[in-house]
Amino acid sequence: MRPEPDARAGVRTLKFVQALNEALDLCMANDPRVFIMGLGAPDAAAIFGSTKGLAEKYGPMRVLDTPVAEHAMTGVALGTALDGMRPVMTHIRLEFAMLAIDQIVNQAAKWHYMFGGQAKVPLVIRMVVGRGWGQGPQHSQSLQSWFAHVPGLKVVMPATPHDAKGLLISAIEDDNPVVFIEHRWLYNVHGPVPEGVYRVPLGQAHVLRAGRDVTIAATSLMTLEAVRAAEDLAQEGIEVEVVDLRTLNPFDEAPVLASVRKTGRLIVADTGSRSVGFAAEVIARVAEQCLTDLTQPPVRLTLPDVPTPTTRALSNYYYPLVHDLTAAARRLMGRPVRPEPEIKPEAFLDVPDPGFSGPF
Repeated sequence: MRPEPDARAGVRTLKFVQALNEALDLCMANDPRVFIMGLGAPDAAAIFGSTKGLAEKYGPMRVLDTPVAEHAMTGVALGTALDGMRPVMTHIRLEFAMLAIDQIVNQAAKWHYMFGGQAKVPLVIRMVVGRGWGQGPQHSQSLQSWFAHVPGLKVVMPATPHDAKGLLISAIEDDNPVVFIEHRWLYNVHGPVPEGVYRVPLGQAHVLRAGRDVTIAATSLMTLEAVRAAEDLAQEGIEVEVVDLRTLNPFDEAPVLASVRKTGRLIVADTGSRSVGFAAEVIARVAEQCLTDLTQPPVRLTLPDVPTPTTRALSNYYYPLVHDLTAAARRLMGRPVRPEPEIKPEAFLDVPDPGFSGPF
């Protein structure tokens, strides 16, 4: 899944990962307190390319490799933030951040509150989620609902290169901790990205595509799948409105509620698991505030409640994609559901396209 670069005259396009790199570069250039730390940050692979060239430009004191000691290193990052620095800590798998839950949840998230708003914790923690290269149950989980459940943590999940850059700049400039979650399948996606510094506000959802029949509220990679589904369904006369949630905490519910009041039908597409997930939170908000506007029961489209498989034979059917969204929308509209596309046994769907290399 690689959308074509924007062909409009005068529009600059970057890959998602290039947009992240540019945001880091601009913030480091503008503020000497900003520094990067993380496993593999200064090496040749440069965390999927997101830190490429920064060690050479800013030196080893501002782009730090770290040992495999996630709890301790996140504590170091937290300590520097409390002392006035602005660290960007990267965990190349969300699961690695789980080893530092005490630092993130018990410490970073609480300081501002415990000290009556006088303490600041300007810490960004990047986490990488999503499928890839058969990494299976311990390296492919999307646990964003864990962090969104914690008061004091902002949780961001950009879906486009434009938002990746603008949200990361806003996160780095924020005075309190931000968990910045990136789906690895997005890194090679192209899109228009303005030059220079700009900011996408934290806690603000965005309507990517207007429609009148079905609302799809989506996070991260599922936002792009929702756009693809909307394009397919438009050929059948079904108009889908796509709301990119962008920030899970604080959650901007207003665009979702306004859309549901217009369409009467809701699909929530999230990269996490089904039970007690963020999709359920979105539906709860809708049920509380505009239940009578719904003409059909809302739909959750998420990962199933089983551990992430390693083999492609299972993973090819584990992850929801565009055809799952189109099928759900047709059901809500009372239209016949078409057969799922056949997945050939030799198909390798563990990467979005042949140009996506990894694992780092």
